[in-house]
Amino acid sequence: MPLYVYEIILPDGSEGEQFEVLQSMSEASLTVHPDTGEPVRRVFGTPNAPRAWTDSQGKAKLSDKSLASKGFTKYVKSGDGSYEKAAGSGPKKLKRK
Repeated sequence: MPLYVYEIILPDGSEGEQFEVLQSMSEASLTVHPDTGEPVRRVFGTPNAPRAWTDSQGKAKLSDKSLASKGFTKYVKSGDGSYEKAAGSGPKKLKRK
C-alpha cells in the first residue's frame, strides 16, 4: 500500500502541517484530517524510486558467493569441453557425452 502525504489547509488557504497516511490505491483521497476534522489535500511527495543500477552492483549480485547463498550452482567451461563447478552445490564436474 502506498504512503500518501497530506497537508492541512489553513483558513487563509495557505499550507499547514503535513502528515502521512498509509492507504490503498483504491481508497478515495482524504478531505478532512482523521483526528482533527480540519480540511486537507493530498500533495505530491518525493518518490522513493530505486537508484540507478551500476556495474559494481551487477558484479556483486552475480558473484560466486551471492549465487551460492541464493541456492544457484554456477559452472565454468574448462578447456576440454567440460564444465567445472565454481559455486553452489552439485557435481564438481559436468562432462558432455
